[in-house]
Amino acid sequence: MSNSESITRVALKKITPDVSGAMGSLHGAAVSAARDAKVEPEILELIRIRASQINGCAFCLDMHTKDARAQGETEQRIYALSAWRETPFFSARERAALALAEAVTLVHDGHVPDDVYAEAAEVFDEEQIAALIWAATVINAYNRIAIATRMLPGAYQPAQK
Repeated sequence: MSNSESITRVALKKITPDVSGAMGSLHGAAVSAARDAKVEPEILELIRIRASQINGCAFCLDMHTKDARAQGETEQRIYALSAWRETPFFSARERAALALAEAVTLVHDGHVPDDVYAEAAEVFDEEQIAALIWAATVINAYNRIAIATRMLPGAYQPAQK
């Protein structure tokens, strides 16, 4: 069934505004924790894009690739992100963050392996690891919301600086 033939889905913000607001607050707190821990904003966008690729969330892919471009991310790195392990385009910190985000996203597939966590601990401190885990958790929740409610990609535009 294509999106044009889909049934109308629930409007979560309208039906459950308190829960939607709490989700927004969680997102804001996770962003603040990452900023306070000095996690690079570029890494957060890479995490958001990669988790959204894994989960197949078109809405979040549209949003976060646009946000990444607005922050100066290159097309080459965005295109190669699904194969990041096979490219020379990502730093050790980015690789560790991507591996951790993938493990959190695919937690059903072997939990978060010790070697993945250890790799992250080599390049991030505990506050930064906590922020990365929260960032991965939040985007995974947003992916599930967007997919369950069939949010349509395309209209999102990054905030102007």
